[in-house]
Amino acid sequence: MKIKLIAVSLVFTMGSATAVANAGCLKGALVGGVAGHVAGHHSLLGAGAGCVIGRHMSKKKARRQAAIDAQAAAPAAVKK
Repeated sequence: MKIKLIAVSLVFTMGSATAVANAGCLKGALVGGVAGHVAGHHSLLGAGAGCVIGRHMSKKKARRQAAIDAQAAAPAAVKK
């Protein structure tokens, strides 16, 4: 029980000290921790894996959005 309490307090402490850039990690860790717990009491392992996956997906989404923004900002070709 003490380990779970420490893990939860650590997650909340990290959550309050992080910037928006780490939002993918926090969301992934939350989902991964719950999934790991349900899948056999592997909450910490699930949270770690969820953080890595969430951060990867967040970076992928940011790159995709940057490409869309760059494409929209480029001037359209003028047809003659």
